[in-house]
Amino acid sequence: MKKTLFDKIWEAHWVGQREDGRQLLYIDRHIVHELHAPHAFADMDKHAHSVRRKDITVVVQDHTVPTRVGVPLRSGHIDATGLATAKHGVKRLSVEDSRHGISHVISPEQGWAVPGGTLACPDSHSSTVGALGCLAFGCGTTEMVHVLATQTIAMEKPQQMRIVLQGSLGFGVTAKDVALHLIRTVGVDFGRGHAVEYAGPVVSAMDLESRMTLCNMTIEWSGRTCLIAPDQRTFDWIAQQAHAPKGALWAEAVRQWQVFHTDADAVFDTEVTIDCAQIGPQITWGTDPSQSVNVDEAIGDVPKVQAQEFDRQQRALAYMDLQTGQALVGLPIQRVFIGSCTNARITDLRHAAQVVQGRKVAPGVTALVVPGSNAVKRQAESEGLDQIFLAAGFEWHLSGCSMCAGANGEVGRAGERCVATSNRNFENRQGRGVRTHLASPAMAAAAAVAGHIVDFRTWLQPEASS
Repeated sequence: MKKTLFDKIWEAHWVGQREDGRQLLYIDRHIVHELHAPHAFADMDKHAHSVRRKDITVVVQDHTVPTRVGVPLRSGHIDATGLATAKHGVKRLSVEDSRHGISHVISPEQGWAVPGGTLACPDSHSSTVGALGCLAFGCGTTEMVHVLATQTIAMEKPQQMRIVLQGSLGFGVTAKDVALHLIRTVGVDFGRGHAVEYAGPVVSAMDLESRMTLCNMTIEWSGRTCLIAPDQRTFDWIAQQAHAPKGALWAEAVRQWQVFHTDADAVFDTEVTIDCAQIGPQITWGTDPSQSVNVDEAIGDVPKVQAQEFDRQQRALAYMDLQTGQALVGLPIQRVFIGSCTNARITDLRHAAQVVQGRKVAPGVTALVVPGSNAVKRQAESEGLDQIFLAAGFEWHLSGCSMCAGANGEVGRAGERCVATSNRNFENRQGRGVRTHLASPAMAAAAAVAGHIVDFRTWLQPEASS
């Protein structure tokens, strides 16, 4: 029988079936962050459980970590997590550790996520590492306790979906734009109950960090998890990481990873093909990632006969202080956030710096750049990217979730309009009353300089064609 990539990884990690019908899947790596760790370890203590595999469990600190230089790197969650991990003998990466960063950024960096492996993390964007062909699941606190105690996760096997991205991307179009266009096309609930595989020429042409952005956004249309088959680009990226095996061990690792692909003629429960040729840089206008347009489009009108969708649009427009038929280009903004597990890797910062170089942040705009990890921060500084941002008037922060999570005091002011590279634009997520527009790093950087939403392609196109 022909098998999908998902089938192969699932079967390789299958442990057994419970009486309640759910299946047990072995987890190769368990990444826990400090927002939920105190509750999980307290529950472990309550039931006298111990951590089954301390050697493959690691706790990171990302959500509640202040990233502003000079602010004490402390929070109640960090303190409680430190006590809990010490009691249970679990490895914890402190904020001072050279490996510190956002969990989904450092998992590939540190070799915790590998092709054909499984990973669990109490965060919905765990699917980010599907870009390497690693099967990852976001889990709640109860599931997290189960993994800590048994090193397995109990779940029903999802249905499977393949998204084929055809065509090629135009100038200035990124994986973030593809993800937003996809969500706009299929809707926020389309992936519910499915494990998604991304395929097609557009995916094949993406570098690994772009694939991570695409996979990161899968949860925004309700996908349970996602995968991209590992290929030569995957192997080349891993080979550049410090943790990569060497010599004969590397050759053996690649040989094992190469089996993780979908067989020809394997059957999916659902298949969708997206023509990417007409996608432009995206900008959201509403309060979920599906409410987006090409930057040169106006906000479309939802027919009143689609009552539920119409009501949703009207609420979003009211919160965002916008109206149908309105163009977003030229809309004044007061804040820009370049960061998050979606777009805070070195290539993201390079794209933003290319737009910023030689320019200044507009008066009245607060703009910040928050690298996704200490490793990304060091690399950016070695390339002089921090100096480009600082010279332009951006704030250069320490690594962490920052404004994306808003659990660290880093939020905007009520009524501010913010262009952000994060994955969610929900009401009040980046501060009560803050109006968030999601976009790519280049689009966000251009908005910071212009002081309003702008199509950054009009700035760079002459350079690209010279």
